Amino acid sequence: MMTDKTPRVLVVDDEADLRELLVITLGRMKLDATAADSLGAARRLLDSDRFDLCLTDMNLGDGTGLDLLRHAAQTAPEMPVAVITAYGNMDVATEAMKLGAYDFIAKPVALDRLRQLIEDGLGISRAEKTGDGGEEEDTLVGQGPAMQRLKQQIRKLARSQAPIYISGESGSGKERVARLIHALGPRREKPFVAVNCGAIPSELMESEFFGHRKGSFTGAVEDRKGLFREADGGTLFLDEVADLPLHMQVKLLRAIQEKTVRPVGESKEFAVNLRILCATHRDLGEEMSAGRFRQDLYYRLNVIEAHVPPLRERHEDIPVLVEHILERLGEAWETRPPAVSERAMSALAGYRFPGNVRELENTLERALTLCDGEMIEPEHLHLPSDDGPQPAAGNGGGRHPQLPLEDYLQEIEKQEILRALDTTHWNRTAAAKKLGMTFRSLRYRLKKLELDQDGAPDSE
Repeated sequence: MMTDKTPRVLVVDDEADLRELLVITLGRMKLDATAADSLGAARRLLDSDRFDLCLTDMNLGDGTGLDLLRHAAQTAPEMPVAVITAYGNMDVATEAMKLGAYDFIAKPVALDRLRQLIEDGLGISRAEKTGDGGEEEDTLVGQGPAMQRLKQQIRKLARSQAPIYISGESGSGKERVARLIHALGPRREKPFVAVNCGAIPSELMESEFFGHRKGSFTGAVEDRKGLFREADGGTLFLDEVADLPLHMQVKLLRAIQEKTVRPVGESKEFAVNLRILCATHRDLGEEMSAGRFRQDLYYRLNVIEAHVPPLRERHEDIPVLVEHILERLGEAWETRPPAVSERAMSALAGYRFPGNVRELENTLERALTLCDGEMIEPEHLHLPSDDGPQPAAGNGGGRHPQLPLEDYLQEIEKQEILRALDTTHWNRTAAAKKLGMTFRSLRYRLKKLELDQDGAPDSE
């Protein structure tokens, strides 16, 4: 029995048989279906009525599904739209997703896939009505023009089920953007699984992604589900996707297209329903042109691109980022962080931050460790100058030309802490007081810097 709260679905298709199949399927799902046999009829219904979801064919006789998407964007921007397309029409399907379609399904229509498509769309519709996600959105700090544009794009992308390519430099916050897209979308209650593709040995990639059966190879002492099945129903974030070897790119493409995976040593396939987000600090287009990244996988993953701006392009956000990071560090260290002087803030605002937000976090964490008063000054930041980095006090030289910036700055921090410990004969309470931090904070720093109980680096 239909009620006023029963979700309403608009079905648009000029083929009577498929239109009837869709209406019957929706009825069995206890949904209120209304059918239109042309673009004109669908437009009139959208102009006069309200729907929670729209399923449209691409070929509508008097127009296309793309025309309907453009009309829906004007008259019913909150309504999720999915497109039904013919085989071999992937370019059109991609264009549909760029125009706002949340997903597409290929003919002939498999009923289980159709049901999942409908459930995904209704999930988006419910998310739009509840308006959840404002708190999650606050995790992306910054109110400058570049961040406002990114946040607006994220809100739009969260509604879609399209694969998203998140581009940006190292340390700019690509994983944070991926998590926000997941948190604002209909899959927010399901898992978010992140993996760094460059950190997995090539010979273990297939097992890590798709799982394995116990005994399928040496070391397989138990069954493993794999990342795809762990993320089932949710989102799989592939960081540094450009690091995937070519043989794994082929397997990944098949899993995405078929929506199934076969664990190593398993004879059957398992269906998976997940959203793919990917990122890399490299130019994926250049990687494809150079033959290091498959063209078909590139176009499958890069349906829509979200670019995360580097910190040097949003210096106006540095003060609020500094406040946010220091507040978070203070909570983690159970201490009240010092304020930042005008001179120190000016130094931060004038630095280009090649390591982006991650480098800013490391800089403030180090400054918090080295500051022995109530105010962080420029000398606590150890920012490299235009003439090159300043040497650490007492080390007799400057930065090693082959040492990465973050490693160099961490070495400065380590030397300052070791100096305080040596001065106090490794009395940690006294050393913490000398460094202007709590004992808990010092213990945290020693653990992070991998210093053992005797003050020497851990053996490997």
